[in-house]
Amino acid sequence: MKKQFTVVYKKRGKWYVGWVEEVPGANSQAKTLKGLKENLNEALSLVLKSNRSILEQELGGKLVRESLVVSY
Repeated sequence: MKKQFTVVYKKRGKWYVGWVEEVPGANSQAKTLKGLKENLNEALSLVLKSNRSILEQELGGKLVRESLVVSY
């Protein structure tokens, strides 16, 4: 499954710091912009998998999932 997210980043000294705007906790840093984007991809993947796992453990049973399109 592929989704699109917004990455926000800034150079601070010799490092790039960044985060995924839509997902709290998905943030990282790296010495190169390419490295930061790779790190953010991994961080986002881990946060989403972790959130799903926690939800399934807490609620158990069969869950209903569907897409939600938001305009803002």
